[in-house]
Amino acid sequence: MASESSPLLAYRLLGEEEAALPANGVGGPGGASARKLSTFLGVVVPTVLSMFSIVVFLRIDATGPSGLQVLPQGYGWNLLYGSLLLGLVGGVCTLGADLYARASFLTFLLVSGSLTSVLISFVAVGPRDIPLTPRPGLNGSSLLPRFGHFTGFNSSTLKDNLGAGYAEDYTTGAMMNFASVFAVLFNGCTGIMAGANMSGELKDPSRAIPLGTIIAVAYTLFVYVLLFFLSSFTCDRTLLQEDYGFFRAISLWPPLVLIGIYATALSASMSSLIGASRILHALARDDLFGVILAPAKVVSRGGNPWGAVLYSWGLVQLVLLAGKLNTIAAVVTVFYLVAYAAVDLSCLSLEWASAPNFRPTFSLFSWHTCLLGVASCLLMMFLISPGAAGGSLLLMGLLAALLTARGGPSSWGYVSQALLFHQVRKYLLRLDVRKDHVKFWRPQLLLLVGNPRGALPLLRLANQLKKGGLYVLGHVTLGDLDSLPSDPVQPQYGAWLSLVDRAQVKAFVDLTLSPSVRQGAQHLLRISGLEFDSHLLP
Repeated sequence: MASESSPLLAYRLLGEEEAALPANGVGGPGGASARKLSTFLGVVVPTVLSMFSIVVFLRIDATGPSGLQVLPQGYGWNLLYGSLLLGLVGGVCTLGADLYARASFLTFLLVSGSLTSVLISFVAVGPRDIPLTPRPGLNGSSLLPRFGHFTGFNSSTLKDNLGAGYAEDYTTGAMMNFASVFAVLFNGCTGIMAGANMSGELKDPSRAIPLGTIIAVAYTLFVYVLLFFLSSFTCDRTLLQEDYGFFRAISLWPPLVLIGIYATALSASMSSLIGASRILHALARDDLFGVILAPAKVVSRGGNPWGAVLYSWGLVQLVLLAGKLNTIAAVVTVFYLVAYAAVDLSCLSLEWASAPNFRPTFSLFSWHTCLLGVASCLLMMFLISPGAAGGSLLLMGLLAALLTARGGPSSWGYVSQALLFHQVRKYLLRLDVRKDHVKFWRPQLLLLVGNPRGALPLLRLANQLKKGGLYVLGHVTLGDLDSLPSDPVQPQYGAWLSLVDRAQVKAFVDLTLSPSVRQGAQHLLRISGLEFDSHLLP
């Protein structure tokens, strides 16, 4: 049976009894592993549901004049409603990913049915006037009732909607512009990595992740473009700007729109909370931030990181204090852009370093696309909110400095070392000894060190003599490799590098095994790449 400690998420659509059965039907410990998810269930469904999170911003006002009018209104009440729903989401995530996994396909069907009803309504519903939320006057009095118009398919309506025509956001009172609209709509693209989080549960991850992600992106792009086109063809600008929940007002059966919006919002919330808690648990388990993330290490018997879930729940609860979603949309988008810029920068670094384990199968991938992605993310960050962009980059720099100071796990590897190796190798190949000239001569020193404990003053003296030249510390271990079980030199490299760090000298280290010191010195002189006019300091 899969546990909650599976990579990021343990999505299972089978029951516990079914999930325990091997794929080939053979029971017992020697059977094959449990059945894996297909591309559709494992990648397309969660990615589509996450990318449809834009409906959170195209939401209906269930407590406003055009809403149910049964719930009290106000900042405190809205905070209470959000906290209760967050508690429900947090409870499901605390119990584990199993409950969300079983409901994901049902949610997908509900959302698809809601979208279908909205698309049909654009054609089946006739022109109508839709009452808008009344705005208070200058002296606090209410203005006359206003209406938006659903005109049906009308070329004049489409022509009037083609221009930008930015207006005031009636929920926040802020003047909208291209950057603010982009900040809201960009949240519909933040689920593009949802399928990659399920790599441990896929039959063929290398095929399912790119294929499923491209299918999900193409599907959601088609739906968004179709909705934008139908809305601009049938709804006047007043309705589009003054009622973000107009889908319900023009629907054949408004409750189905409610069901689809709330199902998508809850599904996206649960997916984000589960994914965030797994990432937070991984950071805590690697002890990257010390005691700050210590509570996120707590897990249940089944491996469910409920401590990380509660930690994430607390952070989201703080975000709910913002009240209006459009208020924090710009900040959320900026942080997502930082994350995507970091991913692009990682791919760019691996590509420039020519890392042998980085072999992207996407045929259109190149370092140019990575560089374009980094530049585009940084540009949009500062267009949306220069203050938030600067703050997020500063926070990212502080976190990077903290991680560098603490030192990450050595098993991770450092892409900076790969980049340095790539650049050094490239320039060494360009270095031609036939073009050497006396004007650019520099000393090349090979210092033979027998007893490193008492050699610190000598190491520092030779470091001053080298004057920008090549400086090599050499040590000869007496012995014959044929008569030894293993190489005794290799384990000593770490201690010699620590000696170089302690002495604070700019030197390379070369060690060799030889029957005599004379032969060892000859070996070191040649394998170090020093020229015949080099200086040998015994």
